[in-house]
Amino acid sequence: MTSLRPLIPILTAAGILLGGNGLQGTLIALRGAQEGFSPAAIGFMGTAYFAGFLIGCLVIVRMLRAVGHIRAFSALAAIAAAGTLLMAIAIDVTMWTAVRFISGFCFAGLFTVMESWLNSGVANADRARVLAFYRIIDLGAVTGSQFLIPIVGVEGFPIFAVMAIMITLSLVPVSLGDRSNPSPPEDVKLDLKRAWQISPVAAIGCIAVGVTNSAFRTLSPVYAQDIGMSVADVATFVSVSIIGGVLIQYPLGYASDRHDRRIVLLVTTGLAMAAALALGLFAGGDRLLNFALVFVFGSFAMPLFSLSAAHANDRAAKNEYVMLNAALMLFYSFGAIGGPFAAATVMQWYGPQALFLFSALVYAIFITLILYRMRRRAPAPSTERGRFTALLRTSTIFARLAQRGGSKDTNGRER
Repeated sequence: MTSLRPLIPILTAAGILLGGNGLQGTLIALRGAQEGFSPAAIGFMGTAYFAGFLIGCLVIVRMLRAVGHIRAFSALAAIAAAGTLLMAIAIDVTMWTAVRFISGFCFAGLFTVMESWLNSGVANADRARVLAFYRIIDLGAVTGSQFLIPIVGVEGFPIFAVMAIMITLSLVPVSLGDRSNPSPPEDVKLDLKRAWQISPVAAIGCIAVGVTNSAFRTLSPVYAQDIGMSVADVATFVSVSIIGGVLIQYPLGYASDRHDRRIVLLVTTGLAMAAALALGLFAGGDRLLNFALVFVFGSFAMPLFSLSAAHANDRAAKNEYVMLNAALMLFYSFGAIGGPFAAATVMQWYGPQALFLFSALVYAIFITLILYRMRRRAPAPSTERGRFTALLRTSTIFARLAQRGGSKDTNGRER
């Protein structure tokens, strides 16, 4: 653990920020609905967030080169905290949409800074452990933060103050950590055309997952509240889906390492579609049934990005891993920009259950495309198949952090 000790401050900051980001996403939906914002307006706020996130991913490396990690982190955290407080002062759809855009930009930059820092500070032998800690922190922070909402309450100023405090406190371990400011990372070379050529299935899959997961992340609290759940139940509803995705991701990854990944991707997408249809058609206002079905939905919807990326990596050259995974995250972001507003519009026309019927339709289209591509192209040979790696969609730098921790072929050779 000695070699990991210098990374404790940045991992602590990551936990605080991941929790604050997860809390903000749920609160915006709940408080917005309470303030009378339409589902379409709340969905457009989600669209604004992911648009800002995409732009942040593209420009943050230049900022790091200009001012360094600590100054960039401090500036972005200050802006994000100020934006959070501004939402409490000015309760207005236009203002909240603008703040969500800025928040997306800031969080993309903050996650990039943290993951660049981790990447520069971790030894190759420790990458697997650091990745495991980071994923545990992600799960614990995002699920735990949901329950601050029923504790503090949705109404009034305090919950916004709690979010601003969390974002501000992330500055403390970064500022007082005993590690020197690392060198800025190189720009991630993006080649979307090449990424598409490597695997159309993966590219389309990441777009589809972006559409559905962003819609769920933005609007599931609205769905849960509209069918009569309490604030505590809404927090549980969101958390259960995240836990399901984490628990089932690795068994699915294990299966995909041993079989044609497209078959695993096909089955997983089909099960996510079935769960979405069940939520949309049969769950109604039954609280326990909704919890059970959203657990199944999260179990199969959340791992789809990592499964798509693993399939693409099987067909990539060894020097294309970072470029490819960064490009796939941008494909995800393209889908995420459109998903919340499209799903919210459908919800406004047909009711809260339309959120999951919309997702089921997207999955049905993706399944059709997988079947089409399976007829056009043979599976990747088992000797060229890499190991499954669970990827977080936090920044384009995450691919570098995961590169040596999980990118070996089935014979143990580094790719």
